[in-house]
Amino acid sequence: MPEPGSKKYDTRRARLRKDAEAAGTPDQQANEEANETLREDSDWRSRGPRTERGRGPKGERPESAD
Repeated sequence: MPEPGSKKYDTRRARLRKDAEAAGTPDQQANEEANETLREDSDWRSRGPRTERGRGPKGERPESAD
């Protein structure tokens, strides 16, 4: 699953943006449309932190449902 900021993610976003511009969408709006499309698709959404350290300081971490 590609993460935001990865090469695959950026390539997909650029392709969506180019398609929106070709359809007549203004430049800034095409950028926002591409971002929104990728955020809505679960295959392209970030999975969050992968390590304990990525979750933040131990005293400030949300309670897990495990």
